[in-house]
Amino acid sequence: MSDPEKIFKAYDIRGVVPDDLDADLVRAIGEAYVEVLDRPAAVVVGRDMRVASPELAEAFAAGVTSRGCDVVDIGLASTDELYFASGHLDLPGAMFTASHNPPDYGGIKLCRAGAAPVGQETGLARLRSLVEQGRQGHQGADRDVVPAGKVERRDLLSAYAGHLRGLVDLSGIRRLTVAVDAGNGMAGLTVPAVFEGLPIDLVPMYFELDGTFPNHEANPIEPANLVDLQAKVREVGADIGLAFDGDADRCWVIDENARSVSPSAITALIAVRELAREPGAAVIHNLITSRAVPQIIHEHGGRPVRERVGHSFIKATMARTGAVFGGEHSAHFYFRDFWRADSGLLAALHTLAALGEQDQPLSKLLEEYDRYAASGEINSRVDDQAATMARVKAAYADRVGVTVDELDGLTVEHADWWFNLRPSNTEPVLRLNAEAADQATMERLRDEVLGLVRGTVNA
Repeated sequence: MSDPEKIFKAYDIRGVVPDDLDADLVRAIGEAYVEVLDRPAAVVVGRDMRVASPELAEAFAAGVTSRGCDVVDIGLASTDELYFASGHLDLPGAMFTASHNPPDYGGIKLCRAGAAPVGQETGLARLRSLVEQGRQGHQGADRDVVPAGKVERRDLLSAYAGHLRGLVDLSGIRRLTVAVDAGNGMAGLTVPAVFEGLPIDLVPMYFELDGTFPNHEANPIEPANLVDLQAKVREVGADIGLAFDGDADRCWVIDENARSVSPSAITALIAVRELAREPGAAVIHNLITSRAVPQIIHEHGGRPVRERVGHSFIKATMARTGAVFGGEHSAHFYFRDFWRADSGLLAALHTLAALGEQDQPLSKLLEEYDRYAASGEINSRVDDQAATMARVKAAYADRVGVTVDELDGLTVEHADWWFNLRPSNTEPVLRLNAEAADQATMERLRDEVLGLVRGTVNA
């Protein structure tokens, strides 16, 4: 029997189908979500191309309608298209996707009306409690009987594409050759719709929707999944390469030399564009983005605001500060004018606009935004996360010129370097990100911290 305890994560619902997540459990989630939302008029539902997604989305809709609530079914969609539907229709939403996870996974990303995030503190904890109560027979028999809601099917792809094109003007850019690796994910549906009519020569890769991911995992944060795109950029002489994850809410950039571009550099690039449009605005960055990001925001008259990792934290801080934009090291990019939601394609359009508005290649354009040497994220399996973190903290706490904070994991800063060490929420892993003024210093720092984490260096 599927188990709610295993599938409710910090920001979404995710698990192996059908072992952890099956149609019966998803129907119960749909019923309970109506109660969490205080019975809205309707819930908008979208799904990705995974084999199990149609069955799970249908079960959720059945649960929602059984409680007298209507469903607006937008069918196959990217996660940011679901956010568009939620904002455009002012309805709560449910997106059926497991993002970049392997083919046997399924999941649900939930939002309130206007694409407002749903995390543990904003609905997921209560949703899990209601589902568990229902499965234990503590509710249901005495619930009021209500007329069933109805399901309305709507195609919002063209409206979504038009909305994105209306947020970034590419009409005057030079013609660009753009190689795109959709990873057999939802970008295969959304990219052609959004790029239609733009001065772009599209070189598509793996645009066939296939939830078995026959070519590679749809997870561009892993370098192995970028190799095919890098080869294509070289082969066709593309101006830029774009790689999307399975539900297309993340976008990774490859330059004309087939080199991977740091999401921090893209965060800084888009921040500069948004600050030119709205001088003095706040821009959010998580604490793992490059030190260059807040520096560049300051240099362009903006107000950098540091936040912990995670979309619910970023979106809440954007709402509190009125920030125009936010970026994360994981290639999630958030836009105030897109209901503060993240959109890989909107970030791609900003990058294409910046590239096409001038004559330099992308590598030259990004030089000013890429100032430091970074390790990337390195994972280490540990038996005791807390004890390991304490050992690392003790090793650095008394060093001259070093500051330590614990906003999100352990961040240790020096004038010439910094690192962050964070525990995973779902597995016995610590994640290290390190940055320094030069490559040699970064490598020494990286190896020293990894030695402490993995027990090969004494504190």
